[in-house]
Amino acid sequence: MQLEKLTESRKRAYDDACGTAHGLELIGDRWALLVLRELLLGPRRFSDLKTDLPGISANVLTQRLAELEERGLLRRTRLPPPAAREVYEATPWGLEVEPVIQALGRWAARSPRHDATLPLSPVSILTSFRTMIDEDRAKGFDGRIGFRLKGAEYFARVRKGRIRVGRGPVEGCDAVITTTPEELAAVVYGGAPFEMLEVEGDEALARRFVTLFVLPPKVEAAASLP
Repeated sequence: MQLEKLTESRKRAYDDACGTAHGLELIGDRWALLVLRELLLGPRRFSDLKTDLPGISANVLTQRLAELEERGLLRRTRLPPPAAREVYEATPWGLEVEPVIQALGRWAARSPRHDATLPLSPVSILTSFRTMIDEDRAKGFDGRIGFRLKGAEYFARVRKGRIRVGRGPVEGCDAVITTTPEELAAVVYGGAPFEMLEVEGDEALARRFVTLFVLPPKVEAAASLP
């Protein structure tokens, strides 16, 4: 079995000393980078990952988790009682992939073929805020916005042009937005009416919050050759 694993691993190798090539050997398999994305805000259960990656099969998810664990990018652990459930969490090295995800997301958002209406996970929309925040627009903003998305609670803290996002209770937030990730993205990035969102607390602050993020410009279609 071990020999089979090594043989399969070599089949996927690029035989190229470039760090980019090795990076693709680590996270270039289908779904691997998205699994790591879903772990950026903390540990997740297998069922949580399967729910928020609806296109992945249970078998493929099992395989990717095992591969990423073998490569040192995530680990299995158990939550303390009363939960006492097995979860997967990114290792410190695994978390270092976030700038790669951010750069790839910003680059790909420029594609005219990017379909922003497709499903989003809560982690995806929250981490997109860290990528797309406009520091000039965020200057002078000081507040904490909570989110209830797909039955879970998250928050975003913006201060001095910087943003911090996480998963956790919304108590103490200046405003709390209850919606779906897709509707939140439609308002923040697609110009949909703010009234789509259910807001508790400081509505004016929430209205300003959704204006702090800017997508990069789309590339122009290549000119036709004569």
